[in-house]
Amino acid sequence: MRITNNIILHNTTGNINGNKVNVNNLNNQMTSQKKIQRPSENPVIAVRSLRLRTTLSEIDQYYENNIPDAESWMKVTETALANMKTILTDIRTQCTYGASDQITADDRKTILTQLEKLRDQVYAEGNADYAGRTVFTGYRTNQKLTFMTDDNTTSYNITQGLSYKNLEEHRYYSDEVTLPTTAAEVTGNTISNPKQATFDRIRLSYGEIDSITDKDGNALSANGATGTLSYSYTDAAGVTQTDGELKVTVYDTFEDWAKASQTADNTYNITDGEAVFIKESGELILSSDASSTIKSGRASLDVNYTKTGFNKGEVRPEYYYNCTNITDAAKPVEYIKFENGKEIYQDINYVVAANQTLTVNTQASAVFDASIGRDVDAMIEAVKFAQDANNKVEELEKMQKMQEYSSDDCQAALEDWIAAAKKERDYADDNLQKLYNSYIGNFDDYLQKVNLANTDLGSKGQSLDLTKNRMANQQTTMEELKSTNEDRDLSEIIIDYTSAYTAYQASLRAAAKINQTTLLNYI
Repeated sequence: MRITNNIILHNTTGNINGNKVNVNNLNNQMTSQKKIQRPSENPVIAVRSLRLRTTLSEIDQYYENNIPDAESWMKVTETALANMKTILTDIRTQCTYGASDQITADDRKTILTQLEKLRDQVYAEGNADYAGRTVFTGYRTNQKLTFMTDDNTTSYNITQGLSYKNLEEHRYYSDEVTLPTTAAEVTGNTISNPKQATFDRIRLSYGEIDSITDKDGNALSANGATGTLSYSYTDAAGVTQTDGELKVTVYDTFEDWAKASQTADNTYNITDGEAVFIKESGELILSSDASSTIKSGRASLDVNYTKTGFNKGEVRPEYYYNCTNITDAAKPVEYIKFENGKEIYQDINYVVAANQTLTVNTQASAVFDASIGRDVDAMIEAVKFAQDANNKVEELEKMQKMQEYSSDDCQAALEDWIAAAKKERDYADDNLQKLYNSYIGNFDDYLQKVNLANTDLGSKGQSLDLTKNRMANQQTTMEELKSTNEDRDLSEIIIDYTSAYTAYQASLRAAAKINQTTLLNYI
């Protein structure tokens, strides 16, 4: 094959361009410290880089965003649970004090002061929020757990599930002593004879009820109205029956119940096998026969009732029960909490790793029992009753020493007044001791629910920590793989660049010598 100068020149030019391209590529690598600038330079590296970057982006989302968000949510929840535990522990402590039979007037004042302060805090922790999202209210993170102000217009129709387990013994008092204020009243007024009646009751989560609904769908609201509630029970063969019936008479207040009882001693009374419902307090009070039937049959019943108006701090019923907001009758809003007897959980899940989610929220119903507030109210009422009863005895004993009541008739009458007041005091002190003693168990149960929620939250936290560590390791691994695939060490690039640049300069010098040879050299 004949090699001409043009062929040599053409090949030399191609070699020079090749060396120049190599120098340019290495110069770009030196600037960016990347193996390639365009996918076409090395498709294998480019495809692998896309996959690694996609994986790393997902890991970064989990590790730098999702996991910290989940941790923050759970920390807010943990703080609220810790505060709630402190509040319940403080209330239980007051129960212990009140259950003592050595309680003094100063003790009663201290208990009352503490309970009134704690009452406002009972459900306040349920309104805890993270970044403006309430953590205990399920999907409705833009709503609070409680009513933030007194609301006299909001109306709900509520269905509350109850059972024989909700039965509790309670004492009711009538014919309380009304202190006389003059000598004429001391000798002329009829002296009350305080009385105590004990019944089992089932208490709703709210007082001031508008009406309850009987088994036929009739709303019982009028004072003295009667109807029948249905319930299910377990028969002797262990089969669940749904035909249980309980006749109920509705009264507006306890005074109305006492007036309607028409007993010889003017005390509370319930017809055997029946019950009364007090709208004022939201209590279903059973006769001894009815209570025995409910207990022996391990009965359960759904009480449907309507309530208008809620106090500040009361829990919103949609977080606890199936209910309908009927404030606007034309546009009722229905809330479903239970379906086929099973609670519907509104879980908020965070994706914390590939194919791994974590439920970060805790349901309000799992921690903030709707009965806590009612129990505290009952405790406050009991200690006030005891305070008033003891004050009556003290006032009457002071009156005995006053000149105004020094006559024999007044002194004799005051002895009878004091005897009646002491009877009321004994009832009140006994009720305080028994109520507080029984509520120790209640608050132990409430604390157990908080502890269970804390345990569940702790297990989630441990799981999240493990996931966080794994994501950190995966992030480091992916970054190393990505760097290995895309990056070059600067020292290596400099060596390669020096070599390439030397070759480029050599090719230029060689080409210069070739170009110096012409036809004149052969003439």
